[in-house]
Amino acid sequence: MSADLSHASRRSAPLGASDIDEAALRISGVVSRTPLEYGDRLSAITGLEVYLKREDLQSVRSYKLRGAYNLLMQLTPDELAAGVVCASAGNHAQGFAKACRSMGVHGRVYVPAKTPKQKRDRIRYHGGDFIELIVGGATFDVAAAAALADVERTGATLVPPYDDLRTMAGQGTIAVEILQQLEAEPDLVIVPVGGGGCISGMTTYLAERTVKTSVLGVEPAGAASMLAALATGEPVTLDHVDQFVDGAAVARAGALPYAVLSAAGDMVSITAVDEGAVCTAMLDLYQNEGIIAEPAGALSVAALMENGVEAGSTVVCLISGGNNDVSRYNEVLERSLVHLGLKHYFLVDFPQEPGALRRFLDEVLGPGDDVTLFEYVKRNNRETGEALVGVELGSAAGYDGLMERMRRSDMHVEALEPGSPAYRYLT
Repeated sequence: MSADLSHASRRSAPLGASDIDEAALRISGVVSRTPLEYGDRLSAITGLEVYLKREDLQSVRSYKLRGAYNLLMQLTPDELAAGVVCASAGNHAQGFAKACRSMGVHGRVYVPAKTPKQKRDRIRYHGGDFIELIVGGATFDVAAAAALADVERTGATLVPPYDDLRTMAGQGTIAVEILQQLEAEPDLVIVPVGGGGCISGMTTYLAERTVKTSVLGVEPAGAASMLAALATGEPVTLDHVDQFVDGAAVARAGALPYAVLSAAGDMVSITAVDEGAVCTAMLDLYQNEGIIAEPAGALSVAALMENGVEAGSTVVCLISGGNNDVSRYNEVLERSLVHLGLKHYFLVDFPQEPGALRRFLDEVLGPGDDVTLFEYVKRNNRETGEALVGVELGSAAGYDGLMERMRRSDMHVEALEPGSPAYRYLT
């Protein structure tokens, strides 16, 4: 993950560190300088010097205010009078809404239907009477198409969440603060990736202002659009996007961010992490550091735990947002347990006779295991009855023993593989 000494030579011509320095001055009146906190627990676990850049403590609970405000501040009076429009999965809209309200500009926000209610409520709160919220479409890309149609129809100005140099420059100001807050430049900065605006802005700045800093971008495995773009040689549209990590669930990476990252050479690399690992990171941050990170906000810590980094390195993890709906925590816990190998589901053909379930509990389950779900799939007059059984293990190491005891029993057992059609349908 190390970089060579030619950082400055990798500057992407349309955007430079001076643009980002100017953006930092431009937005300083509204955007908070968020803390850079030393992560004692993460440092001890990894053998690294880990710092957390707390953009979840921004006034809108994410870094998105930086880009939206930087763009709006550069519009002409005529453009502002015509109104402004944005599309967002939630966080960009909150930043956009606060920027509009602070400048007295009227704007319209398009969000996909799956945007959590918590984020919708916060958009209305930050924008007040200056924002009209329009909800519709299954994905961010559908909302983005509706926003473009609005612009063509009304002549309003579009404020993109990532694919605009002014947005990228504003989001890149996070890197300005990191270098101001650390005594020496970091070895690695880990950045969540959705459309790519934040990582491209930060990479541009770090390329010119540091000698050795590398950047690791992190996408959710179910929405790895930047990885697909880099592998193909241009942005491509993913056939399917898992919406769970909603703040980074983008089907097509931005063209301008892609151009920056593809030109950055070995300074930057992109990886993807399983959504279950993200959930584990969310729960660990909450239980240990008291940080309420949304799924996208925990991407950097999930990647830290799953990617080898040279011992002793100084690493900054960007906690990009904290707009999490507490009603999602049941799903977060479930995905984490599955990822850790502690939660498993089975189809079990029970003999239709007294004591069958008791034998399963006594002879098949281990002493630390627990049945968390039992539901007959079919009820009929056959000699056996198929049931969906959820089992939570006391330890992931107990799985092989559980399967061996199942094989020795007189019941037919089929393990459901996470991600399979049967798993998705039944659980």
